[in-house]
Amino acid sequence: MDHAYAEQMYRMHSRIHAKEKVVGWYSTGPKIRENDLDIGELFEKYCADPVLVIVNLSPTADDAPTSAYRAVLDVKEDGTMTQKEQKTHEHVPCTIEASDPEAIGVEHLLRDVKDATVSTLSTQVKEKARALRGLETRLKEIKKYMELVLDDKLPVNQEILGELQNAFNGLPNLNLESYVKAFAVETNDAQLVIYLGALIRTVIALHDLINNKMEQKERERVSDMQDAEGNGSGEDATKKKEEEEKEGGKENDKSVSNKN
Repeated sequence: MDHAYAEQMYRMHSRIHAKEKVVGWYSTGPKIRENDLDIGELFEKYCADPVLVIVNLSPTADDAPTSAYRAVLDVKEDGTMTQKEQKTHEHVPCTIEASDPEAIGVEHLLRDVKDATVSTLSTQVKEKARALRGLETRLKEIKKYMELVLDDKLPVNQEILGELQNAFNGLPNLNLESYVKAFAVETNDAQLVIYLGALIRTVIALHDLINNKMEQKERERVSDMQDAEGNGSGEDATKKKEEEEKEGGKENDKSVSNKN
């Protein structure tokens, strides 16, 4: 780590952003490394309890591409310390937010790149699908953790089990008749709207198809009439020209006979 560079950036940051405070440092990871604890100890001279943020430059999941951690002392299950005061990283919940000026600026920029062909409904459906995929990922992580605990590959953590129990207790009881009826009514109403929307789109599409067919036939009829009129006028001109040539030939014959 370049100490001189870090101190120089810290002084420049303090001059430009006097109201902001340094709370930690970031790494492109994509995972925690062994020397991250040592780097965190160096940053303790700039801020107390520094936070490590792992930034994923190639995110594949549907959640935020950042994860935050802080260094805590490693404590055994019985509450005693280890033989040596060792630290480990503890996950810290984090969100990505923007101030009002930043949000307004981003909104103005997105107006130029927004796809006007995408409806609000499709955007909402994509967001819900993205949220469900994120939930599926979290549930798979919980399942994997529980399997490792059952196989004695990981120690039992009462804090994690308590959080899982609170999450399960917050789930509604779907066996109640009132919940079943409410879900059925809501689902039927949503399906009815979708069905009516599909019918309306189909009728409109058929109506447009019939109108296009009728317009195409009308254009073909007008084109045929114009071609017929053009051919008729051409034949009349040809006949008139032939008659003139015949009359001219007769006059020439008469003049020759008079000379004789």
